[in-house]
Amino acid sequence: MTPALPEARELLELLAARGWSIATAESLTGGLLSSAIVDVAGASAHMRGGVVAYDTRAKRELLGVDAGLLDEHGPVHPEVARQMAGGVRRALRLDGADAEVGLSTTGIAGPVSPDGQPVGTVYVGVSTPEGDRVDHAVIDGDRDRVRHETVRLALRLAITALRDGVRE
Repeated sequence: MTPALPEARELLELLAARGWSIATAESLTGGLLSSAIVDVAGASAHMRGGVVAYDTRAKRELLGVDAGLLDEHGPVHPEVARQMAGGVRRALRLDGADAEVGLSTTGIAGPVSPDGQPVGTVYVGVSTPEGDRVDHAVIDGDRDRVRHETVRLALRLAITALRDGVRE
């Protein structure tokens, strides 16, 4: 059993301080982000759930990502990450209330790139009632490293959004 990531602990502490909930929308991380959050004891107080939208159609149909955007740019694009984060807030609406934080991952883990972007290209998005933000990275390493580092990147983005606001 691996210990919980310190970033996940910090994120949950920040959510607790605001009384907010979080929902995740994952593509290349395939559930690793949700898992990292729920590895922290007590996460159920703030974790609504997650959607693994690995298939591009799931991004469109479950998360409401614009079909024209997906057709024109594909699933690895900053606006896709932004729309996934906002979409999962709505998708995990409970008792008429959206999740306050949506956190998303999309990118190319490899070993090959289906669209010519470099392997390791990732976008992470966060959406809150205060606004949206997307970060980008190109992560060196094998598929496993790209996926795990993307989880850390997403957690850090959410921490920054909750601590400092959502500035681009």
